[in-house]
Amino acid sequence: MGHDVTFFDSISLVNKYGRDKANKLLYKTIEQDKPDLMFTVLLKDELDPATIQKISNTDTVTLNWFCDDQWRFNNYSKFWAPYFNWIVTTNYTALPKYRDIGCSNVIKSQWGCNHFLYKNIDLPLKYNVTFVGYPHGTRRETIHTLRSSGIAVSAWGSGWKLGRLTQNDMIKVFNQSRINLNLPNASVTLDIPGSLSRALSNVPFGMSVKNRGTQLLSMLRKTNRFDYPSQIKGRNFEVPGCGGLLLTEKVVGLEEYYDIGKEVVCFDDMDSLVEMSNYYLSHEEERSNIALQGYLRTIRNHTYAHRFTDIFQKLQLPHNPLNKILNGQIELGQATEVV
Repeated sequence: MGHDVTFFDSISLVNKYGRDKANKLLYKTIEQDKPDLMFTVLLKDELDPATIQKISNTDTVTLNWFCDDQWRFNNYSKFWAPYFNWIVTTNYTALPKYRDIGCSNVIKSQWGCNHFLYKNIDLPLKYNVTFVGYPHGTRRETIHTLRSSGIAVSAWGSGWKLGRLTQNDMIKVFNQSRINLNLPNASVTLDIPGSLSRALSNVPFGMSVKNRGTQLLSMLRKTNRFDYPSQIKGRNFEVPGCGGLLLTEKVVGLEEYYDIGKEVVCFDDMDSLVEMSNYYLSHEEERSNIALQGYLRTIRNHTYAHRFTDIFQKLQLPHNPLNKILNGQIELGQATEVV
């Protein structure tokens, strides 16, 4: 997008030097470079709240993109948000929650497509149905159901027979697939502290130790992430951005970004997934047209150039005209890495 960027790899530096030294290095970097913006996507506690607060009091604007406010606001985001000047959330239900904790500089944005990487490279179709991602939760069952219905499905990722793909190979798969599956929020990883607390509160204390253990395990299984709503992911924009047809589980809010049925297609359950897969595999012209319309909509509205231009405008920070960015009419800025 034409910006000069210093990439501060916080996780690698914490692993190498320890948290205290890495955070001192971060502040030193801010002092030296005096950037307009410190853009972060926190994972855990790799940064020190006091360091963030200290930087927020300088001329550098601090902004964190919180990724999973659908399920992570109460046990993570709300504790870190007050240290930043600005916050980005992809979840509209989090907006009043941020206001309730006194955070007023909150931007509702969304994932998007990095059109500098995820492109329509005009490769011949090679696969009928593909899926790229971990085999969490019911994903194996979903793929098995499709295959048992006679639909050829190729699946990649750690845990699948075909293994992982490089990013470049994944982009090729998106281009070469008649149907690209998106299965959001299929993880069953437990939020142990929260789940344990909720489960213990429901286990009768009059039970024997053995029975209490059995019921506790049952309660834990009912308090995992399946209880959280599905959410829009980057894949929703990356697949259409490569010119691929996206067949995704229906997610609340996706209709704000795409015309469902005309730019992307959604399924409700396993029966509709099988039915729609068969339909679009046998209706090539309609399938191809939806993929094209999804691609055009993505390039028109849903690249990260759109997302960041909107953010920079709200922060009143320097930015290049969007049309020049999308058309490649700017001189790319420099990227340097802190070592």
